Amino acid sequence: MEHLKKVTLNEIDVTSGFWAQRQKINREVTVYAVKDRYEETGRFGAFDFDYTEGGDKPRPHYFWDSDVAKWMESAAYILAKNPDDRLQAEVETLIDKIEEHQDENGYFNIYHTVIEPNNRFKDRDHHELYCLGHLIEAAVAYYNAVGSDRLIRILDRYIDYVIKVFTVDRTTGFSSPGHEEIELALFKLYSVKPDEKYKNLAMFFLNERGKDVPPDEFWCNSKYFQSHMPVREQKTAEGHCVRANYLYAGMADGARETGDTALFHACIALFDDTVEHKMYITGGVGSTHIGEAYTAPYDLPNDTAYAETCAAIALALFSDRMKNIEIDSRYADTVERTIFNGIISGISLDGRCFFYENPLEINLADRARHASVNNGERLPITERQLNFGCSCCPPNVTRLIADIGEYICSYDDERIFVHQYIGSSALFGGVKLDIETEYPSSGEVRVCVAGAKGKKMYLRIPGWCGQYSLNVPYTVKNGYAEMEIKDDIFEVLFSMEMKPRFMAADPHVRADAGKVAVTYGPLVYCAEAVDNSFLLADVRLDPNAEAEVRYDAYFGAPVITVKGTVTEENTLKALYMPLKDVKRRAVTVKLIPYFGFANRGPSDMRVWLRY
Repeated sequence: MEHLKKVTLNEIDVTSGFWAQRQKINREVTVYAVKDRYEETGRFGAFDFDYTEGGDKPRPHYFWDSDVAKWMESAAYILAKNPDDRLQAEVETLIDKIEEHQDENGYFNIYHTVIEPNNRFKDRDHHELYCLGHLIEAAVAYYNAVGSDRLIRILDRYIDYVIKVFTVDRTTGFSSPGHEEIELALFKLYSVKPDEKYKNLAMFFLNERGKDVPPDEFWCNSKYFQSHMPVREQKTAEGHCVRANYLYAGMADGARETGDTALFHACIALFDDTVEHKMYITGGVGSTHIGEAYTAPYDLPNDTAYAETCAAIALALFSDRMKNIEIDSRYADTVERTIFNGIISGISLDGRCFFYENPLEINLADRARHASVNNGERLPITERQLNFGCSCCPPNVTRLIADIGEYICSYDDERIFVHQYIGSSALFGGVKLDIETEYPSSGEVRVCVAGAKGKKMYLRIPGWCGQYSLNVPYTVKNGYAEMEIKDDIFEVLFSMEMKPRFMAADPHVRADAGKVAVTYGPLVYCAEAVDNSFLLADVRLDPNAEAEVRYDAYFGAPVITVKGTVTEENTLKALYMPLKDVKRRAVTVKLIPYFGFANRGPSDMRVWLRY
């Protein structure tokens, strides 16, 4: 196993291009939009611990702590790069309230203090450990951003209580979390405060998984919780997708920190099963709303795709960890696929509204086809919303965008790896590294490194890239271009051929049989009816025709026009007719980046089109 160190947020600045613009919107608009919704819905107010039955305050939910914790983590990442007294004061106020209302034994949870105080750690699906995990991540981010460890010290008392009741007294109603998250959070805390108790508790929860079995009358079975077998024996991705990938991220951390090869090989198998059998071309995972879960291999319907934003983020977290313990470009490729497609499709271009689900096809006519019944078919919504009842995705997006710099580079004493092509400037371990690029609009990347003479540098060759060139000698290893850094100031010009590609799916994916998806670099494209005045279901693209690419400032990325045909409607004489009598006409089809769909009102949309 490798032990690459990531270049942290404090060591790198995103300076230009696509993600710099996204971060600007995130810190100026989105983080406050999420805060406003959380204040309106009572999430922030719940930290006053003054809810009473029949009163005028909303009843807290057992996962509200985690929503606000992710917002705090987002704010911390923003503060790390852009000091802001107002934003920091908001975080400090929340920390004050956590400290004020913490139980004398260290316990902190709003719901189980004001609603069910006698039911602590009895219901496995009540998210107490999940909430603690997100608070821990917020505490670490805040410590790294402003140097204050106050929240860490507060939560340390809670962690001691968890250790006592779970591992010593064994008085809890379960032994591993119903919703994973605390595992990876404890490893993150261990990375900044290397107290063995954090690592040991994380490993305890990993090792206990597989022992808790839901009661027979429960609505789901053990696979939903990834509790169907011990973690080292798990080889296929199962159950609730967010829970699953948070678990896999924790497993990857555990393998790295302990050298546990069985855990590491389980991670490889789980990653392989996900990306080879159960992942959408957008990087989305979880094909059904039933359990928000993985289903069978190749079961990837487009119009009912669940593909929760949080699930794509969880897959990115897992994949990003794997890239630092095994040199294989597939991990960073998967990060790239998710961040450019299945994650940022979950937020509107103006940064104010969100999708929980991210379908790959919308047919507006389907919304009216069950007119004779009151409860029709369940389909994904067609417009992003300001907030959801379960509003975990908005702050998950804000924290990922604010923290995107940590996905770019990693290193050890002898090697430097560039995984993501984002305009940035980094200073780590005595090395200065600058990346200049307009990626993903352009395939031209300039990497300049100083202070690394005698080391090796590795640039990821994206899996989508067929033709490329570098201005220095290199060899290819595990999907990376390896080169010797021979000068004190070493400059590499990496040129990737960027052109539209027509992608086919494995024929076992029934939903995509006879269809193609168009990609450009890392971006997946879709057609919307708002741009195309014909039935998208009837379009047949011509993969051999020349496609035109032009930058569109509205999307901050290129749009594509391709040639195709549709039925000549004046040749339609009946509901059914001989094929020879149906004529087709030429059309130009406009395609936009998938992440930008549904920003101009409800519209039919398709990623996969006939050819």
